[in-house]
Amino acid sequence: MPGEFYVENKAEKVSLESVESSLAVLNSKADEIKARTDNLAGETPGQGSTTADWQTAESNVISIGAAGIRYKIHDLTIGIHTLVGTQVRVRLYKKVNGTERKVYDQSFDATSDPLGLPIINGTWAIHDVLRVTLQSNNAADNGKAVDYDYILEAM
Repeated sequence: MPGEFYVENKAEKVSLESVESSLAVLNSKADEIKARTDNLAGETPGQGSTTADWQTAESNVISIGAAGIRYKIHDLTIGIHTLVGTQVRVRLYKKVNGTERKVYDQSFDATSDPLGLPIINGTWAIHDVLRVTLQSNNAADNGKAVDYDYILEAM
């Protein structure tokens, strides 16, 4: 009849070996996808505190990341609730073309600013160590603990 057509079905023989090989390729690709999506969960949050003589000299709070490893840092919060300095200076350093450079420098007042400082509030990519330092203008801050909290995601 006009407008009708027929499709002939042909059964193709497939070997068990080729099916197993195809499944192995699919499983490998699924494992690759899972490894990438697992990164989205992020690393275990970094938390802790550092005690130093903050007024005596600029001192390290924390170093985040590792040489040659790519991360996204989504949050870095510094707690200054134990400090009393009116000029608490937070600085960030990272390598730029192989040389460590200061990339952030801001002063806060521990007596009037929030006690939790959102230093990184968003997403920032790093591929080396990000060094976080602090310095206070008050000798009463020496020997006090400064808290930190950060979230990383492997890339």
